[in-house]
Amino acid sequence: MNRESNEQPKGARNQKASSTFEELEVYQVAREFRMAMYRVAKHLPESEKFGLASQIRRAAVSLTNNIAEGHGRYHYLEQIKFMLQSRGSLEELIDDLNICVDENYLPEVEIAPLKENGWRVRQLIDGYVRYLRSRKAANAVGECSPPYGNVDADHLTSLDLTNYE
Repeated sequence: MNRESNEQPKGARNQKASSTFEELEVYQVAREFRMAMYRVAKHLPESEKFGLASQIRRAAVSLTNNIAEGHGRYHYLEQIKFMLQSRGSLEELIDDLNICVDENYLPEVEIAPLKENGWRVRQLIDGYVRYLRSRKAANAVGECSPPYGNVDADHLTSLDLTNYE
């Protein structure tokens, strides 16, 4: 969270300690993109059924599966690793969209909005990775995740500071 504005970075919205991956904005938007990519795969020629169409489906599944699996990991570095794998699958899907245009499977006018949606997912993934890195950094120096405004000032007077002299 940003201490100044109490806003979370893109992709980290709806993130709570007890949240599920399904509540993450980055997952929700990636899921919509995955479904759109499945629709693309269905419109490819029969000759691509076991080629490009299959590759698109696998990469689309990998996109959301890695977000889900990373969310289930305990350590920040593992969570980040899975988010970066998800980002790699996303970039692969965007290249697959380029292939669809290059091979005249689908018109560019239909592909352009899909690519824009893909880049939106990329922004959310990058924002969520930044959020995870900031949480990791905050924990490394012993800071709490909640904003400082939630600290009970009366409790501070009873702290034992003898070990810090």
